[in-house]
Amino acid sequence: MMELYTEAVEYLRSYSLSPVAEDKIVNSALLEDVFSEETVWVPYNLLESEPHLPSSPTPSNPDDLLQKRLVVLKGVLISEEIYLTELETLLTPMKALKATAGTSQPVLSTEQVRTVFYQIPELRDLHKDFYTSFRTRLHPFKGLDQGLTLQQGLGMEEGLVQLYQGDPQLSVGDLFLKFVNQLGVYRGFIDNYENAVKIVQKCMQSDQRFRTLAESMMSSKGSDNVKTKYTFEALLYKPLDRVMKTTLVLHDLLKHTPPDHPDSVSLQESLRLSGSFLSGVNERSQCKRAVMLSRGERRQLMRDGFVVDVCESGHSLRHLFLYTDLLLCVKLTSTGRQAQYRFCWYLPLVGLKLQWAAEQQQSSECQMKISKTRDKMYQLKQALQQHMKGYKGSVSRAVERLRRKLEECELWLLTHTPSFTLDLHSPNGKSHTIRLYSLYDLDEWKEAIEKQSGKSNETVPPDLLSVTSSCIKLRMTQQPPIHRVQPNECSRECGSIYVMVHSACGLQHLCSAYVCVEVDGFEFYDRRKQTCLSTFCLTPQWDEELVFQVDGAQQLFLVFVSQSESDTQDVILGRAVFKLDSDNIYKKWKKITCTLGQVELNLSIKYLPHPLEAPSSTRLVQEPVFGVQIGQVTKQEGVLVPHIVRSCVEEVERRGLNEEGIYRISGASSEIKALKHAFNTNFREAVSKLRSVDVNTVSGTLKLYFRELPLSLIPSEQFQDLSDALDIADPILRANTMQTSLKDLPDVNRNTLLFLLHHLRRVAERQEQNKMPLSNLATVFGPSLLRPPVDRVDISQEVEVQVHVIYHYLQCQNLPEALLIKPLDIEEIEP
Repeated sequence: MMELYTEAVEYLRSYSLSPVAEDKIVNSALLEDVFSEETVWVPYNLLESEPHLPSSPTPSNPDDLLQKRLVVLKGVLISEEIYLTELETLLTPMKALKATAGTSQPVLSTEQVRTVFYQIPELRDLHKDFYTSFRTRLHPFKGLDQGLTLQQGLGMEEGLVQLYQGDPQLSVGDLFLKFVNQLGVYRGFIDNYENAVKIVQKCMQSDQRFRTLAESMMSSKGSDNVKTKYTFEALLYKPLDRVMKTTLVLHDLLKHTPPDHPDSVSLQESLRLSGSFLSGVNERSQCKRAVMLSRGERRQLMRDGFVVDVCESGHSLRHLFLYTDLLLCVKLTSTGRQAQYRFCWYLPLVGLKLQWAAEQQQSSECQMKISKTRDKMYQLKQALQQHMKGYKGSVSRAVERLRRKLEECELWLLTHTPSFTLDLHSPNGKSHTIRLYSLYDLDEWKEAIEKQSGKSNETVPPDLLSVTSSCIKLRMTQQPPIHRVQPNECSRECGSIYVMVHSACGLQHLCSAYVCVEVDGFEFYDRRKQTCLSTFCLTPQWDEELVFQVDGAQQLFLVFVSQSESDTQDVILGRAVFKLDSDNIYKKWKKITCTLGQVELNLSIKYLPHPLEAPSSTRLVQEPVFGVQIGQVTKQEGVLVPHIVRSCVEEVERRGLNEEGIYRISGASSEIKALKHAFNTNFREAVSKLRSVDVNTVSGTLKLYFRELPLSLIPSEQFQDLSDALDIADPILRANTMQTSLKDLPDVNRNTLLFLLHHLRRVAERQEQNKMPLSNLATVFGPSLLRPPVDRVDISQEVEVQVHVIYHYLQCQNLPEALLIKPLDIEEIEP
């Protein structure tokens, strides 16, 4: 997991933002890493070109440098061996194809064979000579036998010490210098590459013999001779990838070579020559005529940005580029101070299918790490603001270090907090998955890709080297979405933002819906929240308050998402962005109507500035709802009727009103228990489960919630008053007395009871189908909603009172409607 974080840090370093050495200018404890090096969840790869933890400098001890250098050399040797097997595999069919070229039914013509394999034998000979010399130079060291595998080469630390028992001044610089002076062989291959790929792709479509050959090329890797399957086109790309890596390998090797080492000068010269060669190739590629598509358009960059690429080996921070006809994913690297991109993958837009989803909630351990990092960020920002008071002139070293630390922490959070995934499926069988933190950003990407995909009916094979190298000049997004603290910067919102999501209209079809609300600013607190799912209707209503603690917020993002019974995936119907400034946000409630696609969303916003508390004081996990006083639950949720009650009621009304014996017949106890656990730990998961479990499980869960309340919904203190009211002979006086008792209930209890009573009356309206008249429903719910004082012992009388009280309220003709939230003070609402 830490690999993508170190790549993010590497991005900052490429812009001269690399961490400086520790000093005593600021609190050293504050500048320590969030997690120590011994933390077991940090994978440590000795071949990484950058340290895994923030501000961990390259070892300054010469012995440590030489040990690391030896590991890098071993990695080069293993990589060369693998590359040679790939070149040999690529050349395997050349002899047979040449032989058939002179027959009456050639697979490829002689000219096509020459084009496809142009310069590949020369490349093999070049690398074979380098590999042989390189291996001979390293062979005296114990453990570097010919069959050494990558895993064996990355053995335990004790093994590294043993491997280093030879000459510490081992020199290989002359071999690299000789090698880079022969890189001109690659120039011919690169210039010919596009033509070779065109022939391969054309023959793949027209000749079954070539297709069979091109899709089943096998190569052996490692001492165990494990077979790896390649396509012809994938093998043709290997030399392109290799020449781009040469400069990076030299940079990494020079980084771990002491300045007084015999190789230092020759490696610097090799690096210079390699970089010069690559720059020359890039310039030649960029000077070629612009790629023209058949519809008369040039290939243009439409959008770019930073995403997290998800693959089997882990997650990696990548820069994604959307062109007119393809999607390109590259990795940012650097050679010294010069930023470069390395190709990762590309997908043609023709026929590209997209599917998105929200990631599952992370483990408590991961949440704890996120909390620690947020707390670290908060402390760093406080210290940074303190040091920048009275800022004059140039930024001090302490300020710059604190700023870098803060940015590194924010990058770590950006790549580790729960996010959304976007799956990309190409008709050619290739698929990739990317992660984006913001649902708003995901929808923008999804819309842009689908728009271009709809226009695209072809893909001109790209010159990958040229396209990749041009990304530096074409990119519109310069860095990941982090917030640099600048001296005398404009004030941003700091405090609490209250968003009351009321209702929506404009839907064309019945659906359940929710609204996702996001804010920008520093990642100290949760920046994304969403409403509950509404009932299936055309005019969803939530009346739900979402509260954000913000630091540096400038924008509020709204995304409207629908769920229908037939769709397997949530559908984003619209989005909008709202600017947070003194003209749009106040200390008083302000009503707003936003247009999100076809939907009009009604909400109110209020801003309360105040000093922020440390994020470590915020809750990490969801508080349980079962067995908790109802007033405490509603206070946490900012409502008058608990979400669990609303969700269960809405689900019963969606598919249970005609269910015979609803509320009388209970669901399976194991399913009810599982649903209870979900409501206690992950409300979103619980709501998702509601749609799939038996409806009697839903009704049974609702009954269990009321039954497990520490205090009954109608307080036991009112039991005797209600019992006496039932004995009043005058029906009008009896009704007035019962209404008075109802009004005397606490706001949360009263509105929850009213919400439930209106629901039960709607159930009873279908009594012909469900066999549940008001009397049956009163019998089911009475004992749970009203409990007698503990000192009463006449159980039969108690049950009679419990049932008759609920039955009376169910029959009441002027039963008030329930309020779902506290009404906003009319004086606080601004037009």
